[in-house]
Amino acid sequence: MPKTLSADDIQQFREAMRRVAENAFATRGAQGVTMRELAKELGCSAMTPYRYFRDKEEILAMVRAAAFNRFAARLEAAAKAIPASAPAIDHSAVSRAYVDFALDEPHAYRLMFDQTPQQQGASPELAAASQRAWRLLEAHFERLVEAGVLEGDPRLIGYAYWTSLHGFTMLALANQLPPPADRQADSADGGAHEPSREAVFAQILRMLWRGALAPQK
Repeated sequence: MPKTLSADDIQQFREAMRRVAENAFATRGAQGVTMRELAKELGCSAMTPYRYFRDKEEILAMVRAAAFNRFAARLEAAAKAIPASAPAIDHSAVSRAYVDFALDEPHAYRLMFDQTPQQQGASPELAAASQRAWRLLEAHFERLVEAGVLEGDPRLIGYAYWTSLHGFTMLALANQLPPPADRQADSADGGAHEPSREAVFAQILRMLWRGALAPQK
């Protein structure tokens, strides 16, 4: 007779599965992973995961939801560190937190956005986690517009930032951008260097920021 599972038993197994599945899905793709393979990598019988999950799609949704929640937590921490009395004092803090998360957790970041709206809608947990991240960005820009720092629709500004940051991040993860400054070798002839990845990122933020700045009175 199967052991009666406690809440701690369930949580521990689900967290262990999340760690195994995140790497498997990111490296082999959702279609390239089976429940049997996940069970083998976790060191349990092929049928054990079915005591905790309906199917592979439920595991994938859990992995994505957990990633979105960690991502949102990183953005929230950056936003909270900005002084309320001077919201524009470091407008790049949230954007840097966005990119830092993706570079720190590339597997998780790729999985977060490798989905269809139908997949997200099928999991309330995943939908809530992704909305948490979006609401943070929207609230961040609402604050800046209300303070008179930026001008325009906060949702539109938020989408513009998200689109730009996602494009930069995916190119960085694909090694399609110049290397970071600390990896660039000194020019042998003392000539001009290729722009660093950090310089590209800073230029994106300057262009986005200036495009939304409220007119000076």
